[in-house]
Amino acid sequence: MKILKKVLTYFIFPVIIIGLAYAIVQSVMEPVNFNKAKEAREAVGIQRLKDIRDLQVAFKSQYGRFSPTVDSLKDFYNNGKIKLVMQIGSQDDSLAVDHTNKLKRRNPRITPQQMYEMYIHGDRQLVFQIERDTLVRQTMFLGREDFNIDSLAFVPFSGGDSIFMASAVKTVSGVKVPLFEASMTYKSLLRGLDRQLIINLDAEREDTGRFPGLKVGSIDAPNNNAGNWE
Repeated sequence: MKILKKVLTYFIFPVIIIGLAYAIVQSVMEPVNFNKAKEAREAVGIQRLKDIRDLQVAFKSQYGRFSPTVDSLKDFYNNGKIKLVMQIGSQDDSLAVDHTNKLKRRNPRITPQQMYEMYIHGDRQLVFQIERDTLVRQTMFLGREDFNIDSLAFVPFSGGDSIFMASAVKTVSGVKVPLFEASMTYKSLLRGLDRQLIINLDAEREDTGRFPGLKVGSIDAPNNNAGNWE
């Protein structure tokens, strides 16, 4: 009995106490670690939805509507063109402004393209704007090392789940308004994290009438292409 008592006192009980303490710490830290991982993944997901939004806005400026699929956005990025307004010269350069005005008075029908040709052939005292067709990929996301057009369609950390995207045209106060939305669920974005905490998160958001994930835009009503994180 004495030996058993010593074993219980010096070995078994300390192990049980350490095990209970570890379990308590884990139960406290589990939600903390979950929230840290959730915030890190949300940052990546938000950036992807922002990239989709930027491409959608550029697409609409060119075609007057939003793209219905991510694949068509990818094609637009790789092969499409947009009109860019180039500012040549400065309105603060009074001599150049005066020179340009004299040129326009002498030739009222002169076009921006003709002035551009004069500019590239040596007349740098000109102030005007000109529209140029430019490849989308040469104007957007330049210097963004984290941008990969081939990843645009997929939910980060999901193992290959696709981002949901749709577009529509709604009549609002008698005016037809192009709309789009793109979204990813927490079930996809947080895959691999604590399953019960994901279920709890989804239930809490649904109970409060919020989308259980990240979403930008809306095909139900105009919202200025806002994200639900903003």
